[in-house]
Formats: sequence, C-alpha cells, structure tokens
Amino acid sequence: MTRIVAIASSLVLLLACAPASAMTFVYNVTLSGLQSVPANASTAFGSATVTLDDVASTVAVNLSFTDLIGGNAVAAHIHCCVATNGNAPVIIPFTNFPVATSGSYSQTFSGISAINIAGIKAGLAYINIHDATYPAGEIRGDILAVSPVPEPESAALMLAGLALLGVAGRRRARAVAR
Repeated sequence: MTRIVAIASSLVLLLACAPASAMTFVYNVTLSGLQSVPANASTAFGSATVTLDDVASTVAVNLSFTDLIGGNAVAAHIHCCVATNGNAPVIIPFTNFPVATSGSYSQTFSGISAINIAGIKAGLAYINIHDATYPAGEIRGDILAVSPVPEPESAALMLAGLALLGVAGRRRARAVAR
C-alpha cells in the first residue's frame, strides 16, 4: 500500500511541475568614485539592483544615486565586456535617465544579445554615471556577486525528491525492524 501511495504521489507531483526553463540572476551593485577607471575622489554614491533573465533576454535595472559633485548626470548605462577594472563599450544606454545630481531610475531592457548576457553573467559588466566634470564617469559599480533564483518548478521537484527519500527511509527502517 505504501508503495502505491509513493508512486501515485510522485506521478502527481511530476505531472504538476513544468520543466524549469529559465534562471533569473539578481545582482546588487554599489556605485562609487573609487570604482571608476580612473578612480576619483567623488563622494557621490549609488546603488542598483540588476535582474537578468537569460531566456527572455531581458535586463531590469532599479538604480538610485545621490550627490554627484560634477553636476547633473548627462548619461548613464551598462558597459560590457572586458576584464574587471578596464573600460568597455556601452551595451545598454539608460534612456530618459534623470538629469540631476540625485535621483532614481527604473527600466527593463529587452533584446539583450547572448554575448552581452554571457558577459554580464561572467562579471564583465558595470554601470557608469557620467557628468560634465567626470566625462569618463563619476561613479561606477561592477555587476558582480550573482545570486541565482530557482524557478518554482525546480523547488517543487526538489521537494518531491525529498518526500521520496523520506518514504524510502521509512520503508528501510521498517524492514530492518522486522
């Protein structure tokens, strides 16, 4: 009877779970003048959350920045794909970025190329905010420290596997007790 229940439960869980199709990567980025290339003494600060979906080919950016000392921001974007501490070409320009010394920005970009997605995942990308005093960038932050977030289907499959291990352990314990 236990075997039938275990098999039936496994089939129900497997049929209810669609195959995991994508991985979402979340990056927390800190921007400062010390990370700029070349580094500068700016006291400005920024932080961003960058969310990459490698199947939908999208990058979502939620960014805030404060106290640019070089004047209003004139441009901001993601650069990629050269080794850390180098300068790279722009791959995602931040359209409608606030022309201010402090502000916030939120946008989702689609159609990101596979090469640029691979570069971001490899830690070869960074965010840069430019102004008149610092045309090469007043504050910058490398897009590093990836935290993959599994799809719900993956979690369901993991729980199903753990349940089956529990059933198998109980069966074994009963067999040894006899």
